[in-house]
Amino acid sequence: MKVVAVIPARYSSTRFAGKVLAKDTGKFLIQHTYERACLAKLPEKVIIAADDEKVVAAAKTFGAECVLTSPDHQSGTDRIAEAVADMNIEIIVNLQGDEPEIDPAYIDEVAKLLTENPDYPMSTLAAPFENAADVANPNIVKVVITQNTERRTQNIPERAIYFSRYPIPFNRESGGIGNVKQYLRHIGIYAYRKKFLLEITALPQTPLEKIEKLEQLRAIENGFSILVGKVKHTCDGIDTPEQYEEFVKRYKERKKV
Repeated sequence: MKVVAVIPARYSSTRFAGKVLAKDTGKFLIQHTYERACLAKLPEKVIIAADDEKVVAAAKTFGAECVLTSPDHQSGTDRIAEAVADMNIEIIVNLQGDEPEIDPAYIDEVAKLLTENPDYPMSTLAAPFENAADVANPNIVKVVITQNTERRTQNIPERAIYFSRYPIPFNRESGGIGNVKQYLRHIGIYAYRKKFLLEITALPQTPLEKIEKLEQLRAIENGFSILVGKVKHTCDGIDTPEQYEEFVKRYKERKKV
């Protein structure tokens, strides 16, 4: 089964312009993500889907395959759909370009959810929360999944019920956030079957998708199932210059060891 990992790279980031080409570590931010993806075992190759010639030029310096796509796409998923439209592949892993510390095993895990469950079109991952402050943070997406004993005994992953920026489930007895262990943090990595990817990106935005600003809700609102694999931990992507500075510090500390 042909699996590829595609990294959508948008140069004109709103909160951190040009962040994928930030190079305070000596490597481009997108290069860190690309090299982590190349360590995964299931993808046959890793591709960068860019919106700007500057990203294409940077990718050439570290030997990455890079496809220039339209700058007008509203999401990374749309960008990926254009990049793979004419490729002979079956499963596409969508890995965000600002995830320089992604665990390569997670890339394999999200792809394996589809290779082992052929009746499902899409998959993603989730991890436990560590504190209530993160549960309350609207920038950290929460996911609620099914709890089906029969599925677990058959070793079938659970499905997503809903994604939200709001703390879900709302614990009425505690007035909001209850036991932190009741919550799951969504990790923004996806796998799609190619046919489904081209279909879902051709559909219009849905009401809940527009309200929450979460494109995965388009699949749920249109009746598609999203498998959710559980992993033990997560790491934050790079959304702001401050987060990038913290990453640079961690990277340089590791280089000293």
